[in-house]
Amino acid sequence: MKRKGRRQAGIFAIALLAVLLFGAVVLAAVWIYKNKGAGREITETLKQEEEGRGREKTGTEIDESRLVNEVVPPKEEKEEPQGSSNPQLQAGEAAQYEGKYGEILADPERMKAERIYAKEAVNEEEVVLAFAGDVCFDESYSNMYYLSQRGGDITKCLSEDLYKEMTEADIFMVNNEFTYTTRGEPIPEKAFTFRSNPENVKLLKDMGVDIVSLANNHAYDYGEISLLDTLETIENAQMPYVGAGRNLEEAGKPVYFICNDIKIAFVSATQVERLENPDTKGATENSPGVFRCWGNQLDHLLEKIKEAKSNSDFVVAYIHWGTENTDELDWAQTYQAPLIAEAGADVIIGGHTHCLQGIDIVKNVPVIYSVGNFWFNSKNLNSCIVKVAVNKQGLKSFQFIPAKTEGCRTFLAAGEDRSQIMEYMRGISQNVRIEDDGTVKW
Repeated sequence: MKRKGRRQAGIFAIALLAVLLFGAVVLAAVWIYKNKGAGREITETLKQEEEGRGREKTGTEIDESRLVNEVVPPKEEKEEPQGSSNPQLQAGEAAQYEGKYGEILADPERMKAERIYAKEAVNEEEVVLAFAGDVCFDESYSNMYYLSQRGGDITKCLSEDLYKEMTEADIFMVNNEFTYTTRGEPIPEKAFTFRSNPENVKLLKDMGVDIVSLANNHAYDYGEISLLDTLETIENAQMPYVGAGRNLEEAGKPVYFICNDIKIAFVSATQVERLENPDTKGATENSPGVFRCWGNQLDHLLEKIKEAKSNSDFVVAYIHWGTENTDELDWAQTYQAPLIAEAGADVIIGGHTHCLQGIDIVKNVPVIYSVGNFWFNSKNLNSCIVKVAVNKQGLKSFQFIPAKTEGCRTFLAAGEDRSQIMEYMRGISQNVRIEDDGTVKW
């Protein structure tokens, strides 16, 4: 009986264990089933979140079927233009979409061929031009000796306030009244002949000069070779010039500056010497010389002014004319000024006389007949800077700033000297009003 009872208890324990194992299997199956569904939910949620991020980045719905069947092509790389390391070119490329002259500024070869230069202005609303008269770097003259005694520092030959006017102008122009050469012979029987060692060309940039006129009666003082050496020297110094060249086309060719999206043209010519066969040779189709405007040659100047007007917004005519050492105008000045204005000049700056001459308004164009000497020798003379402000509407202002040359220095006039020069200019400028600050009204 005891053995039979033990057998029955063992069978019962096995059955109970089987039931428990079966229950465990069922519970495990239920747990796996539930967690599998949750896993799908988590996977779907993550997938939806990822698709949402994709839509946020692209702004479009993702078509999964296309992602499976298509290969997305790589993005095209934009090729950088050649020469983009050139800051001027980079500025030009941007300007071509913003400014009137952007296309020109982005084309260095065209700029070189057409003698166009880019400049940055101090003021975004205008371009300030400054004009002065004759400079001479001939080492045999006292002003160059004075310079050498001061270590070759040209700023010590100019007053600080004058130098500020020169360098703060956007474009500063003078008359280069001599040749750069160590070769040639002086023109026979010519009373004054000037030449300077070519290394002295650096003084122009030291003075803040941006462009020079070579249209004068001393650009040929040591013969044809001296003019050719001068052209080469100035070109090597990267100094823009007008008024002379290796042939007539080059001599008469305007120079242009683009500044504040305004294109300003410079043209220069000389009447002096008024002879059929002058010492200072005029350029011809095949020979070097200066750009002359005497007699029938005046037509060449008027044609170049018209050409410049058609290619720019503002035209400067810088003319070498008049009679030396007198403020009295001669007939050729008063005859040519209206023709130059009618041809398209917006301002006329005169020189040659080594003294100041009057200011006038001709055909609504301001003219100063002579700005006199600027830094030339040791003589005590009245001098000036003329400042012209230009904006996109045209001429904004014309200002006469009195100066003096004395003892090989040039400086802004002050006190009694300034008052005397201002009164003098008012006396010989009958058709305009010169304000106390030098602003000219008409």
